[in-house]
Amino acid sequence: MQDSKIIALYWQRDESAVTVTAAQYGSYCKTIAYNILQSKEDAEECVNDTWLAAWQSIPPKHPERLGAYLGKLTRNIAINRYHQANAQKRGRGQVALALGELDECIPAQSSVEQAYDEKLLVDAINRFLRAQPVQKRNIFIRRYWYLCPIGEIAAHYSMSESKVTSLLFRMRKALRSQLAKEDIAL
Repeated sequence: MQDSKIIALYWQRDESAVTVTAAQYGSYCKTIAYNILQSKEDAEECVNDTWLAAWQSIPPKHPERLGAYLGKLTRNIAINRYHQANAQKRGRGQVALALGELDECIPAQSSVEQAYDEKLLVDAINRFLRAQPVQKRNIFIRRYWYLCPIGEIAAHYSMSESKVTSLLFRMRKALRSQLAKEDIAL
């Protein structure tokens, strides 16, 4: 079913919207949650929370791309669950590792007043990624959006883990340089 029809079901408050969404996007959302949580059971709970969050947020929201919207909901829910589960064990696992790698490039946001700066940062990162070759862009997104392990990315692109690690290091360095050129505070 097309995304526009699924969204229409949400707007009509038709409960079949959740069933159709689960059938169409369940695997996609489970993959995102599993990459973050590394637990099948926790990933399934996150996906169920995603369906609830979608039901509660559509309407009033009307996402242009339902898949991206659900992916973002899933990712945020999974990261929150990860932080709750690992509050005493920070620094372990793929999530902390991947997000830690970006710490040196991206400034931390600590207040609502910095929302404008956050928008500038998002736009700058998007420009940076659009300027990259497709494969490099996809590797960066797999690592830092989907939080895929280096080994999984390397296997997918038939590369060595050290090559992927090196490529990501160079991309982070280039991103940091790009952000500095655009006067985005680091």
